[in-house]
Amino acid sequence: MVPEAPLEPVGHGRAPAGEGWFVLNMRDARWLDGDHGKYTRFEGELRWPELGLNVGVLQPGQPACLYHREENQEDFLILSGECVLLVEGEERPLKQWDFVHCPAWTDHVFVGAGSGPCAILAVGARASRKVVYPVSELAERYGASASEETDDPKQAYAHNVPNVDVAFDERWIS
Repeated sequence: MVPEAPLEPVGHGRAPAGEGWFVLNMRDARWLDGDHGKYTRFEGELRWPELGLNVGVLQPGQPACLYHREENQEDFLILSGECVLLVEGEERPLKQWDFVHCPAWTDHVFVGAGSGPCAILAVGARASRKVVYPVSELAERYGASASEETDDPKQAYAHNVPNVDVAFDERWIS
């Protein structure tokens, strides 16, 4: 029998504090805010070994991360709002309910667009932690390119300010 994981207060929300199944409403989860938008990882600090899953919220013009490619498949669903997908050197406008599939080693990043926040569900395999942050003129126009190509996330994000805990705000997904 699989036990229920305890949910404990963390920051302004809650997160699992052990292994097991759990139910956690997105509004009650721990949310972080930083250079690349607001986001929640339902797994908390446990970092599930097989699957990563999070919801990110971007403001217009805000990149979700740095342009990158990785050894794992990733998939994304636009839950609300609008954004621009930079993928393999191309720009694609996206809106609510657009789905994006990125096979392993697909260069990509999302940038908020439109007149309000954009919420994105992200799901990715975790078979490997190999990632590359290439230099991209297109991504640089959006502030989403590494200054030099690297496979070291600490180097790529060296200039970012630390994320801070924030409380969920209903306006992020309306």
